[in-house]
Amino acid sequence: MKQLDVVLWDWNGTLLDDVQVCVDCLNRLMREFGYPQQYDLAGYREVFGFPIQEYYARAGFDFSKDSFETLAARYMELYLPAAERCGLVPGAKQALAAFRAQGIRQVILSASPIETLRRQVAERGLTGSFSELLGLSDIYAKSKVQLGLSWMQKAGIAPENAVMLGDSVHDAEVAAALGVRCILSAAGHQTRAALESTGCPVADTPAGFPALAAQG
Repeated sequence: MKQLDVVLWDWNGTLLDDVQVCVDCLNRLMREFGYPQQYDLAGYREVFGFPIQEYYARAGFDFSKDSFETLAARYMELYLPAAERCGLVPGAKQALAAFRAQGIRQVILSASPIETLRRQVAERGLTGSFSELLGLSDIYAKSKVQLGLSWMQKAGIAPENAVMLGDSVHDAEVAAALGVRCILSAAGHQTRAALESTGCPVADTPAGFPALAAQG
């Protein structure tokens, strides 16, 4: 097995337990803009995905009536204060501690705007757990690939010595683009069936990540 030097954590839904908040914000956005659709947790997990614009379309928004930019801006106005009450996903603290005990570098690679990411991590007392926080420069949550590639090159990280830890099909796609292994958690934003379709190992919660990472 190759030496594991770094784990690349996704944030939302993998470490931050914000799934129900996202369901609530989606439903409120639907109501505010006059759409009849309302989602429970299972229905949300079926439609969620990246790119975010495609997820909004699957959820039922009509961009000829309401622009994606308008919807995304209002969503963030709803999400940010609501997310303040979110804790960590069950099992996340155990996984963070296990990797730290092994001396493995931990980095967050997130589609969140970087300032939001820094604030949310700091508010939960986790800044010292990570050697780097990598987030995007706007609210539209496109791709983490270039961000991750640039950081790995700059940091001199060999892809075979890294693993991506996430909760979405997009995380598996990012990992493939980075050339790193990927392990997914079924406790986040997408269904286990969607995650298993990627061929990546799937843990029930982040608590299962260290053991799966050690298997190589």
